[in-house]
Amino acid sequence: MSHVLVPLAQGCEELEAITITDLLVRAGITVTTCGLDEQPVTASRGTTIIPDTSIDKVINQSFDLIVLPGGLPGADHLRDNEQLQTLLKKQALDDKYIAAICAAPKVLAQAGILDGKTATSFPGVLDALNNQHITISQNAIEIDGKVITSRGPGTAMDFTLTLIELLEGKEKREEVNNQLAR
Repeated sequence: MSHVLVPLAQGCEELEAITITDLLVRAGITVTTCGLDEQPVTASRGTTIIPDTSIDKVINQSFDLIVLPGGLPGADHLRDNEQLQTLLKKQALDDKYIAAICAAPKVLAQAGILDGKTATSFPGVLDALNNQHITISQNAIEIDGKVITSRGPGTAMDFTLTLIELLEGKEKREEVNNQLAR
């Protein structure tokens, strides 16, 4: 069974954070949420989320996927966290999946993970970086090797279903999708 880490920062986009964790759990995937400290996370629209643990306690663990919810200022807090940057670089070196949605692809750019890759994000987020080493896509979801990016809250369900398919296969994706009565 796959194990996924979902780092949560103050000001994250709650729709993305909850959709990601909910659908992954529905797929039978082990999900660990971690805060950047020991505090409850107040999301961008005021929802309080209590992470399972803190980044200090998972820094030496291995995950099949690390997926970053976006939102502001949440994505900025993720980008500026040295422990998360270290964890993401190790994940890339280990050739394991890394995913980010909305404003969170900027976190991957900061870690150098998007260099030479095609990625998407909330409109304007990657453009603002002026990084010549990233090919910016307007697609709702972009998969480039083991790096998966997506546009924003409106794409959160399809983004997470894509992650389920990559980790657990097409049948599991369809099973979870059928539970959603879409």
